[in-house]
Amino acid sequence: MGLLETNIRILKPSRKRLQPGDVFAVQMPDGLYSFGRVIKTDVPIHAMTGNILIYVFKTRSESTDVPRRELLRPDQLLMPPLLINRLPWSRGYFEHLGNLPLEVGEVLPVHCFWSFSRKVHYDDSGAVLSEPVEPVGTHALSSFRTFDDRLSDALGVPRAPE
Repeated sequence: MGLLETNIRILKPSRKRLQPGDVFAVQMPDGLYSFGRVIKTDVPIHAMTGNILIYVFKTRSESTDVPRRELLRPDQLLMPPLLINRLPWSRGYFEHLGNLPLEVGEVLPVHCFWSFSRKVHYDDSGAVLSEPVEPVGTHALSSFRTFDDRLSDALGVPRAPE
């Protein structure tokens, strides 16, 4: 099997241990960078632990300079919070730019994820929520490939071929 085609470009692989507050860049075919931030590194999805909760923001740039803090807040989200594995960093799709320790107002008070298989909403500790809390993400583990589709959709870019 050959390499999967993606819209996101390979930048700089990293095996650095991820920490809440880590800021990363992702580059699309138009050459612009989108930015994300690690919020948690220990989110359970049923029996799987150690999953990473990230935010991806609306701001885009021609450079990988870390955006101003006010552009890295929940009111600037491009898509709902996402649960992901380490592959985007180790394969170089997410370039680590630095760490800005999380401050008050930079994290949603509740993270809500819809489980298609179980038909319930979970929070980021795995507890069932009685009702959805916006923005609602998906209670499933994303990879760099599913992330690529979600980012492409959010930016209005055609998805990479299967």
